[in-house]
Amino acid sequence: METVRYTQEIMNELGRSTPLLNAKEAEALVALVQEADKVFVAGAGRSGLMGRAFAMRLMHAGKEVYVVGETVTPGIGEGDVLVLGSGSGETRSLIAVAEKAKSAGAKIAAVTLAPESTLGRLADLAVKLPGAPKSRSDEGSLTIQPMASLFEQTLLLFYDSVILRLMELTGQTSSRMFGKHANLE
Repeated sequence: METVRYTQEIMNELGRSTPLLNAKEAEALVALVQEADKVFVAGAGRSGLMGRAFAMRLMHAGKEVYVVGETVTPGIGEGDVLVLGSGSGETRSLIAVAEKAKSAGAKIAAVTLAPESTLGRLADLAVKLPGAPKSRSDEGSLTIQPMASLFEQTLLLFYDSVILRLMELTGQTSSRMFGKHANLE
């Protein structure tokens, strides 16, 4: 298969996966984020990169937001929410972060393939995304892509849809958000 055909197949996979999103779970995440004093975002590997993109847009939308592990990230507490992106829901470092946040009184949202996972069970809200886990057999898979690529791509699209919904609810516009764009580039 040539590169352009692979691109088309990836787009087809995303088209098949996004209708599987649960609208009630999505709206519940929007509400958690909107009501939070501070939002903390975490994920490992590529899921973490998608989380960083989400954090950036939340900042553009006017939320006080932090990426877990950065030197400028303050403590978490009551009134705050921790959003975790994890395909498996079993990433040990994220489980430790979730446990610490829970003990500090923060709410936890896990965006995952596996709401029944450790992170899903720790979370106040588990949002199930479609995709395939990293360690899968390719037979009967939803995707031709390696490892958890479909989950990670869907995660980015889902996070962007949360931003759009927050913009709608708060009257934000792209041009107003651009005023918060980095200017030291």
